[in-house]
Amino acid sequence: MAYDIDLRGQGERIVARFAQVERDLQDPATHTDIARMTALNREYAELRDVVADFQKYFKILDDKDGAASMLADPAGDRELKALAQLEYDELLPQVAPMEELLKRHLLPKDEDDARNVMLEIRAGTGGEEAALFAADLFKMYSALAAVQGWKVEIQDAAPADMGGYREIITRISGAHVFRGLKFEGGVHRVQRVPATETQGRVHTSAATVAVLPEAEEVDVKIEDKDLRIDVFRSSGPGGQSVNTTDSAVRITHLPTGLAVACQDEKSQLKNKDKAMKILRSRLLARKREEQAAAQGAARKSMVGSGDRSEKIRTYNYPQNRVTDHRIELTVHNLPDVMLGGKNLQELIAALHRADEAERLTALAEQPV
Repeated sequence: MAYDIDLRGQGERIVARFAQVERDLQDPATHTDIARMTALNREYAELRDVVADFQKYFKILDDKDGAASMLADPAGDRELKALAQLEYDELLPQVAPMEELLKRHLLPKDEDDARNVMLEIRAGTGGEEAALFAADLFKMYSALAAVQGWKVEIQDAAPADMGGYREIITRISGAHVFRGLKFEGGVHRVQRVPATETQGRVHTSAATVAVLPEAEEVDVKIEDKDLRIDVFRSSGPGGQSVNTTDSAVRITHLPTGLAVACQDEKSQLKNKDKAMKILRSRLLARKREEQAAAQGAARKSMVGSGDRSEKIRTYNYPQNRVTDHRIELTVHNLPDVMLGGKNLQELIAALHRADEAERLTALAEQPV
């Protein structure tokens, strides 16, 4: 697909900005401002490779145009024209791949991509079968995390009677976790014969997934006066002391009404710490949503809306297929998907490609 973007104009502005950053870094006055120095060094590192690619592109264009001018000269020397033809034929195939690379350089970076994630999975319609499916999704993402070298830590869990989860919240940490999982939010639907079904009928159940970028303390300011903290006795399976002490913690953020309860740990302090991490991440997610709404021009991406009411994917066991409804892509190896294998990774990669294509279209539509 072609995207009409003024690459030379955009590139010249980036090259000029890079030159200004270089000058600012060499200014003695900058060295006394640590915050400014840090910001400039970060921008320099981000722009360095981009500028190198634009400069390579400019040279390819200039050399190609020079060869084309020589070929168009009716009075040109035959031998020089032959050399020009060779150069032109060598340079022309390099233009399109360089343009695709540069267009991707121009796409705005998601500031949350490098963050860790709070992954929340909740059973939806379907009773115990939905809870079992929620557990299957947790295992799927845990397997994917193992493949990617990410670490999974359960923050809180509410087990169901048959071994599934009514709700499970995990922290997944590692390299670019949010980038890897950010398109997984929404309603996941399963079609299969439940363990409780005696007549072999296929049932449809669902679980919701929320993928929240993990917030740091500096991201969301929370005043002590805005919190109500309640402690209570944990319920459900656990160690001997879990059910005999008031170790469970519920934190309510009074201005928003958001409440988080954690009882997974025997320690009240650990449960409080986990609950605060989850609360910060939920508040950051709300803050991002409000910013996007205020900007107005924020695009609601086909693959990245993160709407928890949106049915995004169906796991059909009888037909051994998984279909992502946002991009109408089906893979026919459901066990591999549930093990976090190549088929799940390809689904995620396809979602990134679709999102990138949408953003390239939006970039091309912007006035220069």
